[in-house]
Amino acid sequence: GRHEVRSWTTATKQSLCIMWQKVKVQLMLSMSFLVAVFWYCRRLYSFLAQLLKRWSNYLQRKLIRNLSVLTETDLLGYSAREWKGETKQAKHMREAYEELFRSYHVKYLRQVRRDNYCVLRAVLFQIFSQGIPFPSWMKERDILKLPEKLLYSQGCNWIQQYSFGPERYTGPNVFSKLRKCMETLKTNWTEISATKDHEERGNMCNTLFSDESKEHKLYEAIKFIMLYEVVEAYEQMKNREQPVHNLFSLLLARDSSSDPLSFMMNHLNSVGDSICLDQVELFLLGYLLEVKIRVYRLHRFNTEEFQVSYPDEYRREWNEISLLTEDDRYYHIPLFRT
Repeated sequence: GRHEVRSWTTATKQSLCIMWQKVKVQLMLSMSFLVAVFWYCRRLYSFLAQLLKRWSNYLQRKLIRNLSVLTETDLLGYSAREWKGETKQAKHMREAYEELFRSYHVKYLRQVRRDNYCVLRAVLFQIFSQGIPFPSWMKERDILKLPEKLLYSQGCNWIQQYSFGPERYTGPNVFSKLRKCMETLKTNWTEISATKDHEERGNMCNTLFSDESKEHKLYEAIKFIMLYEVVEAYEQMKNREQPVHNLFSLLLARDSSSDPLSFMMNHLNSVGDSICLDQVELFLLGYLLEVKIRVYRLHRFNTEEFQVSYPDEYRREWNEISLLTEDDRYYHIPLFRT
């Protein structure tokens, strides 16, 4: 009996050893597999994280490169970088920047892309970023119908010679192109001004002002509105109807813009391509958008023309935006801090 028990015990031990060897092999294989999977997942996670970081950096660089209104930069730091040296002009400009910093509480600025849409860009960016609504007269009219009204109702067939800035486009499709420009202006202005959250509105502006195609449509829409209002003022003056604002008289008194057609051909058509808006046209821009445009002209520092407003006559309820310029051609956006 003892021999049978011993044999049974030995057989059981051997069976258990055989089973353990098999289980051990399976456990080793499973552990090796889990370690391999874990290592692979870590490598995959690391790879995806690096890929995501590179893609994020690429998008950020692309946005910054395309953004036509850069993020804020220190005013005096910008002045020191841009106006190095001890020339009379460099000293004069640094003094002007120091005066802005000290007396006007301008601590930062946002650089605006230097092209021939510069002033329109600086003005519209501030209108949008501040959430300024449509001018009162735009609320009363559908601006989408202005191209149609000018072309058909007022018989201005010469509008086919309208040129879209650097595109230098003229021809029978002017009407449809102008309509798209007006739609872009109305849609984006309505959407952004209705956004109450300041940070969200800022993000919307950054997205819009990094899209060159949409940007140009905005500026061409504003140019056309300026032309449309000049046409209306010209007709009122010619027919001796109700009096018009004196800025229209000043604008139409120029030899180069004695009527709407010459105003378009000699001035507006080149804006965005080879020239910017001049001083008289800035008066018109502020008047039509119903904003007081305060401009700090640094090259006029220590004169009465250092700080000017466009237009010089404005209503109390109009919003105010500010620009600074070194040469009356390229403009930046000053940021105030108390």
